Amino acid sequence: MEKPNTLEFRTETDYLGTEQIPVDAYYGIATIRALKLFPKTGEQFDEKFIWAYFMIKKSAALLNAEIGRLDKNVSAAITTACDEWERLKEWVVVDPLSGGAGTSVNLNINEVIANRATEILGGKKGEYLVDPYNHVNMHQSTNDTFVTAGKMAVILRLRELVDAVINLQEVIQEKEKEFYSIRTIGRTQLMDAVPIMVGQQFGAWADALARDRWRLNKVEERIRSVNLGGTAIGTGVGAPKEYTLRIVEVLRQVANVKIAKAENLIDATQNLDTFAEVHGLLKSLAVNLYKISNDIRLLGSGPKTAIGELVLPAVQVGSTIMPGKVNPVVPEYVLQNTLVVFGDDEIVSHACAQGNLQLNQFAPIIVHFTLKSMRLLTLSCNALAKYVKLLDVDKERCQQNLERSSANLTPLINYFGYEVVSEIIRQANYDLEKALQLLAEKENINVSELLKKLNIQKMTGLGYY
Repeated sequence: MEKPNTLEFRTETDYLGTEQIPVDAYYGIATIRALKLFPKTGEQFDEKFIWAYFMIKKSAALLNAEIGRLDKNVSAAITTACDEWERLKEWVVVDPLSGGAGTSVNLNINEVIANRATEILGGKKGEYLVDPYNHVNMHQSTNDTFVTAGKMAVILRLRELVDAVINLQEVIQEKEKEFYSIRTIGRTQLMDAVPIMVGQQFGAWADALARDRWRLNKVEERIRSVNLGGTAIGTGVGAPKEYTLRIVEVLRQVANVKIAKAENLIDATQNLDTFAEVHGLLKSLAVNLYKISNDIRLLGSGPKTAIGELVLPAVQVGSTIMPGKVNPVVPEYVLQNTLVVFGDDEIVSHACAQGNLQLNQFAPIIVHFTLKSMRLLTLSCNALAKYVKLLDVDKERCQQNLERSSANLTPLINYFGYEVVSEIIRQANYDLEKALQLLAEKENINVSELLKKLNIQKMTGLGYY
């Protein structure tokens, strides 16, 4: 659709007064007031949220016509307008960070649908043959429509996120198999530890993601319960009983999203702790993505003067002044996104706790930042999966690191005692070869016999010793 011609305006009036509206705009006076009150921050509502809101309006129009509360021609026009949501979405212009528990965006969407439905019935924008309040918003409140749209959008984005986690997990598992026969030295607190297979490192990452996959799959059950039909505070005031009892079922059929009417509509209207629960699990995923990405950076560091065991793909020029430099740019991209999610979790948690009495007035910030975090994590998983596919291992460097570490002497404590081996390592200044020589001299044994006792090649298996 064309942008509004700001040189021409139409006049609209409500009980607060009169405003000038761009003549081509599908929004109306309530939206103009919101735009004046709430400066644009650059944040935008998630597309799935907008779609869900239009589907709620469509479902209400269908049901209200069926139960004889809404003219069928008006209902049909509203339904057609809602089906055009994709080309109308650009007219949903209210900022997500606006006050009023979401009232402004509900009014914005009501006006867009009303003006388009008016056109469908042969009228012009602003004539409101279909009224945004009496028709489009019939038997609804912002307080039940906004949260319901938010939960629907979260369900859809959850599925996308789970798919992304599964893909990343599978890519890492492929690398686990590819690198399973390569040994290197493990590290605890960034210091040399006992040997580990490179594939085992990848396997640990994959198992962490498997937990995230399970948690996110299960939490969808918690977000399905919606308060649509409860209107203002969950009592259903202003709506006929038949509407309240049936609207969620109609919406489920229209949108094909598995939602269910909350057993206690009052609870579901005022308490948004399920969003805090969902975002808490998003934070758990962010924690694991941060750990995996940072590990990749460390293992690929150098590559000649640090660990340098992972060969990082040259996906981008690393420096504007240092030639040939390769940086871990994708893991760093993931790290930045996860830091945002950590911050979003604080926002969502505090906002969920800030509800007062019969309503949580911060539903917009809760829904918006939950969906934003989900998008960031989905993008992160997809980007990291592509990157991990390109990872390789410097086998020679792994072997060098393995053979140089005095941590390989750990099994010898079972033969000579912890204190003896510790003192030898200290005397050898952590040099493995020198430590072996000193220990052989002290215990009057050949170095070859010590190596047999060590058997470094078997130290990565369970039951060693």
